[in-house]
Parts: sequence; C-alpha cells; structure tokens
Amino acid sequence: MQPTIEVERVTKRYGEVVALSDVSFALGPGVTGLLGPNGAGKTTLLKLLAGLLVPTVGRVRVLGHPARSSRLYARLGYCPEGERLYDFMTGLDFLTLMARLHGLRDPRAAARRALERVDLSDQGGKRIGAYSRGMRQRLKIAQALLHDPDVLLLDEPLKGADPAQRARLIALIKELGDRGKTVVVSSHILHEVERMASRVVLIHKGRLLALGDFRAIREQLDDRPHRVRVRADAPKELAAALTAQGLVAGVELKDGELIAEVSDPATFYEQLPKLAVALGVRITQISGMDEDLESVFRYLVA
Repeated sequence: MQPTIEVERVTKRYGEVVALSDVSFALGPGVTGLLGPNGAGKTTLLKLLAGLLVPTVGRVRVLGHPARSSRLYARLGYCPEGERLYDFMTGLDFLTLMARLHGLRDPRAAARRALERVDLSDQGGKRIGAYSRGMRQRLKIAQALLHDPDVLLLDEPLKGADPAQRARLIALIKELGDRGKTVVVSSHILHEVERMASRVVLIHKGRLLALGDFRAIREQLDDRPHRVRVRADAPKELAAALTAQGLVAGVELKDGELIAEVSDPATFYEQLPKLAVALGVRITQISGMDEDLESVFRYLVA
C-alpha cells in the first residue's frame, strides 16, 4: 500500500537540544499509536507532520506533498495537546469560523455535524469559557474533524475526558481508521492505545525504537522470555513436569498458580495440554502476562 506519511532521516534540533535524531518510517491508512515517555519527541514529530515545524535535517511528506504545503491544509486535521481557544465564543460559533476558514459550503451545518460527532450538540450554544476540560478537548477534536480530512494527527486526544467519553472517542477513532483515514494518536495511556490500534511507533530520547504491530514486535524480543500464568489443580506436579521436559526457562509457584518463563511460546502452548492429560492434571486457566502493549513498551524503553 502506498504510504500516506513518509519521514526520511529526520533530525530536529532546538539550539543545542536534539528533539529527534535520524528518524525514518512510513505509515499507511489506519490508526497508529505514537508512544514514548515524556520528552521523547512525540509532540515535535506531530508538529513536523502537520507542517508547523521544519526539520533541521531530513524530509517529511504527507499524501505525496511536503508537509509544509498549503495543498495539504484541506486534507489534514490536527488536534494539539495544548489549547488556545476563544473563550468568549460559543462552541458552535468557533467551529463555524473554522469551517469558513476551510472554505466549506455550509459552515454552520458543518459545525453542527462536528459537534454531534463528539457528543457536544447540546453544548454548542454555551461559551467555551464555561466548558469543562473534557468538553474543551472534544471541541478541539471536532475542529480537527470538521472538514473530513484524510490524515488526522491527534496529540493526547483523550486527556480530560471522563470514562464514558473516552470510550466514545476510542470508538470514533477506530471508525475513522476503518474508513481508510490515516490517524496518528499520541497517548500515555497504553491500554487505551491498544484498544484503538495494534500498529505503533515507539520513540525514546528522540530516536525510533520500534515500528509495527506490537504483538509482532513482542515476538521478536528473543532475549525476553514470555511469562505465562497457569491455574491447575496440581501446580507442583505440573511445574516439575514442565521443567523436566525443558519447556520452561524458569517457574514460580504463587497463590496456587504456576507462573512459567517461556522461551518458545508456540511449543509451550502446544505441549502443555498434552502434558496435563498425561499427568491427569486439570487446567482451569492459561493467560499470557506480558504480551500486551504496556509490556512491549516497558521492555523496549528499558
């Protein structure tokens, strides 16, 4: 698939501070999680993609054009982490103004549709200065969606939203990706990123650490054994047999459970039920303990 976002050997410096160093990757349609600790360079990268910053070295292209191109403005939406909203305006008036700047045919109707998409229709007539933090965040997302862009850059879009609104926004972001939009979401809440996207870009100290499906990345971390929790009616006998068969690198018994360190997960999962049947051991639960996005993030940063 032709990439919609291309970053080639990009370095960004602020004086003596290097925010990004020799970063290269390409992304296509769908939702991508942009991950990294505080100060990793995530916001700098999103601003480069939005054309708000220019690389010190390297090239950024979006939809085949240089990121800093007026031809992209109608096809790109950006929701920044920070905010500078017009508190004296109503939400509806603010979005109507944004729609006019985009040259949309019916600015008022476009504003109302955007408010509806983020569940703010009943608050459109209220002054922005009276909005809660979560409402202000949803209004920023609404302005990013207003003109139905092909590429969406969302910097911490869930910040300030209550649990119900977070769930609705996650569903909205997934829907946009399913429709073929290219969505890049920066977030600190890893389990929420996992609900939106399996594809991640992980940066740390300005450098690219990993890119791709986080489950595939986890499979390639050969120096990190997988931990598997097994609940059985005879955990000691099962642990002894697993060790004798060489199916585990280590094993721990804790609160009636068996926690195994596994170097070859495929073989372990294939042989475990056969071994249990042979021993007459009843297994009631098997669960991977470190195959989620948070574990991948923790491993790579460490």
